[in-house]
Amino acid sequence: MYKMEKLKQDIRNYQLNAGKTYMQYETDGYSQYQNYLYKRALYGLNALTEQELATMCSKKKQRILNVYKRAQKVLNVFKQKVTIQYTNHIFKALFPKSPWTDDMLRYTETDEKFTNTLTFKDLNITKQDIISIFMAEGILPKNFLSLKEPTPSLPRLKNEVKSM
Repeated sequence: MYKMEKLKQDIRNYQLNAGKTYMQYETDGYSQYQNYLYKRALYGLNALTEQELATMCSKKKQRILNVYKRAQKVLNVFKQKVTIQYTNHIFKALFPKSPWTDDMLRYTETDEKFTNTLTFKDLNITKQDIISIFMAEGILPKNFLSLKEPTPSLPRLKNEVKSM
């Protein structure tokens, strides 16, 4: 009886809201400023708008670029470590008694010259994983999780208006 009432209510709600489309986006619980810092570290200058780039001084651009390059190196090493864990698990499961597997399991070194092209989704790496790595490596500030808006007391490179 209860299911029938719920179904009738759902049909009534659907009919009342017919033609109205609502999009509900996932929220990650981070503030706008936290997402800005995260994207700037992950994507570098590509995370900024054309207007921001046009008014930003070259020193600030270089600083963002340096952080981006360091973040990419750190992420590449992390992706290699995750890939090694996955492959070791596969070899251990499929060929547990093979001497070749034992040799493979001993090799866990990463190579900074090698670029891991697997996606975060393929490796099951989440935004929270990336933020944790960035915080541990000093790419994002240690107090990143408590930041809600820019702190005015920190020294910042100012945006300069370029004259034409």
